[in-house]
Amino acid sequence: MILSGIGLVTALVFNGIAAMTGANYGEAWFGSAVDWVLSADLSVVAIAAVVFMFAEGKRLGMRRVWLYVVLSTVTAMAFTFPLFLAMRERKLSE
Repeated sequence: MILSGIGLVTALVFNGIAAMTGANYGEAWFGSAVDWVLSADLSVVAIAAVVFMFAEGKRLGMRRVWLYVVLSTVTAMAFTFPLFLAMRERKLSE
């Protein structure tokens, strides 16, 4: 839960700064070859996390797993994936 909280705070703070300064997300994500590497890397990890969340959620009978994915588009995967893992642990301990 601590990592989830850190992910939420950093997403809110840095997205707020980006919004207030008029940052261009497309240019920031794909402006150079290094940006492409980081963007592709994070995209692959995010896809793997979503696949894992749906598979594990189904296996464990967790409801509303789709909500973590939707929330990640509004906040950040750095918030929702650790939150999912915490809820997964809670479900496993039941």
